[in-house]
Amino acid sequence: MELIQFEEAESIYKASDLIYKDEVFEIIGICMEIHRTLGKGFSEVVYKDAMEYEFKLKRKNYNREKRFDIDYKGYILPHTYHADFVYDNKMILEVKAQQYVIEDHYQQTINYLAVSKMKLGLIINFGEDSLKFKRVIL
Repeated sequence: MELIQFEEAESIYKASDLIYKDEVFEIIGICMEIHRTLGKGFSEVVYKDAMEYEFKLKRKNYNREKRFDIDYKGYILPHTYHADFVYDNKMILEVKAQQYVIEDHYQQTINYLAVSKMKLGLIINFGEDSLKFKRVIL
């Protein structure tokens, strides 16, 4: 199973500088197991259900479909953002099941991080022959 390298590890960051390195490693391991078991082709909700099952099995701290209000100049906008998962109150996990989705959803994840006040997001894509993911840091 192919795994994309972290951009940060290849550029200005050393692996030891990555935030939540152990948590990300564990999440990606869980996702690789899901992808290995289910393969590609299911809808996003199926992969989210499998992730939730694995998180419960491993007794991980997570919230699914956590709602975030959007504050605009002190006014809470009527539309909200629902994170696919918030893992350990530290990072947002965005789950996708399409081809070529990673780059298309990068800016969206940046916006979600800004709203949530979290520093790290993971875009995880189950929709290709191998699992794809990208770390997004705000």
